[in-house]
Amino acid sequence: MKVRDIALARSGDKGNRATLSVIARDLAHYPLLERTLTAQRVREHYRGVVHGSVERYPLPHLGAVHFVMHDALGGGVTRSLALDAHGKTLSAAVLDIELDTSAP
Repeated sequence: MKVRDIALARSGDKGNRATLSVIARDLAHYPLLERTLTAQRVREHYRGVVHGSVERYPLPHLGAVHFVMHDALGGGVTRSLALDAHGKTLSAAVLDIELDTSAP
């Protein structure tokens, strides 16, 4: 099972920082997202894109996990030479993370 099977994702950017929210389609799936999507796991998943720290904010009442990824956009949209340096595109990648459904 992948994140895409139970959640939606939205992302954005501000300067050289990207934000990412993963939102369970059903609140019953939130504990699995909260357990699986650690700051370290998200940072590893975005290796090569995120060069700074990743902060994680669990939002249980919304069924969401929110991340702030620092040094993630090659200096920011106006400074990067990347063809698409916007954080808006980062949400598609998180949906590909495998979920460990065997853990309690």
